[in-house]
Amino acid sequence: MSHNSIDPLATFQSLALANELLKAIEKIGFEQPTPVQSQAVPIALAGKDMLVSAETGSGKTAAFLLPALQRLINEPSSLFGTKVLVLTPTRELAQQIALQCRALAEFTDVKVGLITGGEDFKQQQGVLRRNAEVIIATPGRLRELIHQQATDFSHLKLLVLDEADRMLDMGFSDDVLNIAHHCNEEKQTLLFSATLTHYGVIKIADRLLKNHYKTLALNTLHDGHDNIAQQMMVADDNDHKQKQLVWLLDHEQYDKALIFTNTRRRANELLAPLQAQALRVAVLHGEMDQRERNRVMGLFRDGIVRIIISTDLAARGLDVKGVNLVINFDVPRNGIDYIHRIGRTGRADEVGLAIALVKSTEWNLMSSIQRFLKQRFEMRTISGLQGSYQGPKKLKSSGKAVGSKDKREAKKEPAKKIKVRLRDRKNIGKRRQPSLKPEETPQDS
Repeated sequence: MSHNSIDPLATFQSLALANELLKAIEKIGFEQPTPVQSQAVPIALAGKDMLVSAETGSGKTAAFLLPALQRLINEPSSLFGTKVLVLTPTRELAQQIALQCRALAEFTDVKVGLITGGEDFKQQQGVLRRNAEVIIATPGRLRELIHQQATDFSHLKLLVLDEADRMLDMGFSDDVLNIAHHCNEEKQTLLFSATLTHYGVIKIADRLLKNHYKTLALNTLHDGHDNIAQQMMVADDNDHKQKQLVWLLDHEQYDKALIFTNTRRRANELLAPLQAQALRVAVLHGEMDQRERNRVMGLFRDGIVRIIISTDLAARGLDVKGVNLVINFDVPRNGIDYIHRIGRTGRADEVGLAIALVKSTEWNLMSSIQRFLKQRFEMRTISGLQGSYQGPKKLKSSGKAVGSKDKREAKKEPAKKIKVRLRDRKNIGKRRQPSLKPEETPQDS
């Protein structure tokens, strides 16, 4: 059986969960534990520290929330302060985790608090003073509250770092270590990451997890996405890409679509042309204030907006049902970003389509991503929209284009020989001057 396939014998009852949680699970509509849930929950309930690699959409949120809530049920405490702390990189993901936590805790007395940037500081101090047992937080704002001495993690039972690789990529390493330093030393720590190949993840795991911690690898970065069709289309330039994009949004079948760009400027530039085509589209990026970001995500979830143009802000942490089309208008900068972008579609048992629009200057980057993932993407064309660029005429064994630099290198040696012959002809009959060593260089008189 594949390590990512569902175990037909696994049930939530077999995970030894309390009736309150089983009742909530039934109400939410979860039928069977996913692989990450069936494997991670027993280890977490045994009190072991754990490093888990699991792809987006695998059910990892419940994989740490269920044992967290079970532990609070098993070990009720009258001591003041946070008992479970979940750190996550983005506000959107924090909101989604808090929502799922409240749903799972519906039939318990557990109180859940949310701490993120962009919200009222004093109000969040109040959340902590009201003794919420579970706090879901982003690192930056939580560190501010720690600095104001508004937190009490002296009785913390469990620390969860979700999307750890993303937190490190966003520069939160010092914040995470500082927060962990303020927590109860006897706490259990669970670290979830999309990959175990990220050097920073292994480094921080070694610092925060107890010796002999368990490693659970449910996927590697090279795992395929069997339920996501991956295609690429070549383009002459960005104007050509824009025409391809409009055609795809008009002709593909999808409930919701995400378009990824590498910059906020490009995202903003695409908005008006798509709106002019009567497409229900909005932009999401880091310069927007939190209220506007929340509004856009609400419209997207409700289906009022069907298309979002986003920077990599949305590549992780957004768990929106019905996203079955992802278009990379700009080729992502590396394979890791590519994985997290296309991970927005093909969630659970759904089928998704990911298309990358590639111009000549991006061909080698796209080839590197394919080689990194050990995959080849299907080449696709649109009738009537073929450009003059049809891909490189010559390819290296790596799949990269043989560029002008390579051609110059091939021609360099013959050109050098011609220059030598011309020089030799000019110097016929002339006596060659001996070269001087540095110490023999004549001094100025």
